[in-house]
Amino acid sequence: MLRYTLRRLVLLVPVLLGLTMLVFAIGRLLPGDPVRLAAGPNASDAEVAALAREFGLDQPIPLQYWHYLTGLLHGDWGRSLQSRGPVLDDLKVFLPATLELVFAAMAIAIAVGIALGLLAAVWRNGWVDYSVRLLSLASISMPRFFLGLLLQLVFAMWLGWFSLGGRFPLTASPPPTITGMLTLDSLLAGDMGAFVEALKHLALPALAMSLSPLATITRMMRASTIEVLQQDYVLTARALGIPAAKLMFKHVLRNALSATLTVIGLYFGWLLSGTVLVETVFDWPGIGLYATKSILTQDFMPIMGVVLVIGTLFVVFNLIVDLLYGVIDPRVKLK
Repeated sequence: MLRYTLRRLVLLVPVLLGLTMLVFAIGRLLPGDPVRLAAGPNASDAEVAALAREFGLDQPIPLQYWHYLTGLLHGDWGRSLQSRGPVLDDLKVFLPATLELVFAAMAIAIAVGIALGLLAAVWRNGWVDYSVRLLSLASISMPRFFLGLLLQLVFAMWLGWFSLGGRFPLTASPPPTITGMLTLDSLLAGDMGAFVEALKHLALPALAMSLSPLATITRMMRASTIEVLQQDYVLTARALGIPAAKLMFKHVLRNALSATLTVIGLYFGWLLSGTVLVETVFDWPGIGLYATKSILTQDFMPIMGVVLVIGTLFVVFNLIVDLLYGVIDPRVKLK
């Protein structure tokens, strides 16, 4: 397994190199003049030229890419044309918020989706199965932004159970920053009041993001469980009188999870790149909003940083899923 992990990490290098080349080329080929846009409508040609020299945008494109690539190796991800600040510093602020949202959404989707998939498979073609399938279809069909607005209307405005938006009350003091994830930082600081407040702000956007992966995980888990239940070893175990609970959790669940793991790994990457609508509706300060604002102002260095981070995390999540195959299913040999 160690050799397999090292080989996958080495293969990550050309993938990310190709990703930087593609995003850099697209950023430079887009129509418009980001330097003049950053300089302002009243800037003179001399001021625009000075700003271009400051950011190295007056150099040939191959040389610009070389400077960007060598800067990455030294921890320099470039500077934003709009804020004039380092992109890496911005990512350190916005990325933990998005990761907290994605982890919470996937935790809901995995826990509920696996449970519903098992129930639907065990009571196949019964009212439980039909209810779960109907819920899955409705969940995957409803747009996230519309669901987010409904959740805000019902649970925030009408019932007042959760917060309308943001990450933390403006009038309260957040916990000391350790990981950047407010719920985790609150627990590490032992501040249960801050944890409850952070959870109130996190609940609705996480629920809005979780329904699409929840529906897919439920359907995959149902199909995999039905297939495993028809295997000879399961029928033999039933004939030998093994208790149903032990059979399901020790034999059926473990084998049915193998196919579902692939979907879980893919959804981690998809949610990272698809948080824009939910973050906009709930005013969640993550990389989705950061990337959107950068696109509107043609500030391509932050866009490249966001894409590079998402690409890296996507590959890492799938590597973790591949390693979990060997843990869950001993028949899988990672070489």
